[in-house]
Amino acid sequence: MSIFREYDIRGVVGQDLTVDLTDAIGKAFGTYLIRGGNSRISLGRDVRLSSPSLRERLFQGILSTGVNITDIGVCPTPLLYFSLFRLPVQGGVMITGSHNAAEFNGFKLCVEKGTLYGEEIQKIRRLIEQKDYERGKGTLNTTEIIPNYINYLTDQFSTRLGSRKRPIKVVVDAGNGTAGAVAPKLLKKLGCEVIELYCEADGRFPHHHPDPTVTDNLKDLIAKVKEVQADLGIGYDGDADR
Repeated sequence: MSIFREYDIRGVVGQDLTVDLTDAIGKAFGTYLIRGGNSRISLGRDVRLSSPSLRERLFQGILSTGVNITDIGVCPTPLLYFSLFRLPVQGGVMITGSHNAAEFNGFKLCVEKGTLYGEEIQKIRRLIEQKDYERGKGTLNTTEIIPNYINYLTDQFSTRLGSRKRPIKVVVDAGNGTAGAVAPKLLKKLGCEVIELYCEADGRFPHHHPDPTVTDNLKDLIAKVKEVQADLGIGYDGDADR
């Protein structure tokens, strides 16, 4: 199963990554957690059109092993990592295709306060191949993480920006990904003047490919920075970890 990569599980939805396989991934990850002495995780997802259905099958698989889930909803991947330190959880899953095209999706798995990678991801694959799953009945609850994240960062940086004579003018290109729900609010709260570009969530990524490391995807951002004479332009990928 080639979707079990070095740092995540990722593939084309409906082709490499099916709903049945997603259920099995949930069962295998839940089993991995239970056998490691962990019983509660946080669960986040990006804006891709396939993320809600993958979430449904994934959490059903996880719950069936006895692991409890705190759903933090649609959010950037850094907020999933933030939740590992701020919520009473022992791991997490982010449903995201990251910077890949819209037809891709996948899972970033965390245990305790770190991510699974390498051989640990292959252990998940082997549990699926062996159908070696724990059985239990976990619970699901939801919580808001975005306000806590914004308040935390505001507390960290507000004093550094408060002494400026004029606001920093920033253009934010969220690429229609998860950054649109967080970055503009955070920057405004820090006192910046924010011009929003493609900050509406749209899992089709209609304006450009969601990868700001490719110069061609920054054309609109560069043009807008010049047009409004901004001090800074920030471009994000689909799950806002680039």
